[in-house]
Amino acid sequence: MGSNGVYVIAELSANHGGSKARALEVVHAAAEAGADAVKFQHYTDQTITVRSNHPDFRVSGGTLWDGRQLADLYAEAMMPWEWTQDLVAEAKKVGIDWLSSPFDNSAVDFLETFNIPTYKIASFELIDLPLIRYVASKGKPMIMSTGMSTVEEIDRAVRAATESGAPKVSILRCNSTYPANSSEMDLAAIPEMIKRWGIPVGLSDHTMSSVTAIGAVALGATILEKHITMRRSDGGPDGAFSLEPHEFAALVRDVREASLSLGTARFGPSASEVNSLKFRRSLRAVADIKAGEKITPTNVRSVRPAGGLMPDDFASIDGSVASRDIAIGDPITRDLLN
Repeated sequence: MGSNGVYVIAELSANHGGSKARALEVVHAAAEAGADAVKFQHYTDQTITVRSNHPDFRVSGGTLWDGRQLADLYAEAMMPWEWTQDLVAEAKKVGIDWLSSPFDNSAVDFLETFNIPTYKIASFELIDLPLIRYVASKGKPMIMSTGMSTVEEIDRAVRAATESGAPKVSILRCNSTYPANSSEMDLAAIPEMIKRWGIPVGLSDHTMSSVTAIGAVALGATILEKHITMRRSDGGPDGAFSLEPHEFAALVRDVREASLSLGTARFGPSASEVNSLKFRRSLRAVADIKAGEKITPTNVRSVRPAGGLMPDDFASIDGSVASRDIAIGDPITRDLLN
């Protein structure tokens, strides 16, 4: 659990731009922006896909990457594994957690050498149950994104993880378009996910504002994953749907405040409202009333502040006689009446 109830993950993805120095800079920026963790991805162009002339291996469909060969795209996006030790050390130095998405068993084996604290399964790998089982067998907590997935697919993935040894499993609502359209996020699924699976639920957010994240927190999300980049103008496969550090910091502030605002199902005054009780309405004299004079709607009304009888009590005192002089503004109490 993160600060103020939301665990915020800053996703590096391909925003290293092929530079370890920039990757280290992003780790620093994530910490300064208030993230609880930074996330890496461990794959190679050889482990996540293969080079093929088959048309299915060329991106199409109106994406940011249309026309690109998958192997070329992943070769550009991959983070060199030899950076891992320095990036992990830097995350520890600046005081944030780290986690990673492995995309095959060799990545899992590699990450185990660093005693990785938490694994993340990407939406596209949610149907790779053998991979999920292998990750779970390492006995570490798992977070799994559910973009595109049906209820049945999520059921199978959660079951595979829990039955294979993961001590804690969390799932993230996600829309696997880049950038994602807020109107297609269907955040109303979050309470249903909490109800159905009974495990922590969060949001992997590819929209370009904080509105969706705030909505998710209001609906019960306790984990937020968002891409971070130093500058969108740097380009790269993921730059267009990533937040710059100042935007990420604003997002963190917004979701922290949203989480705090949820509070508890309390009724009655909060601690800061107690002082305001004295300004509620009550029955008070709105004209000077002599002893022996009758109480009427013209000399007693419901006004602010409190101190007198409740406004609904007027019917029971209408026509009563004042037992002594009552000055304008005095609270009306039963001991003043005959």
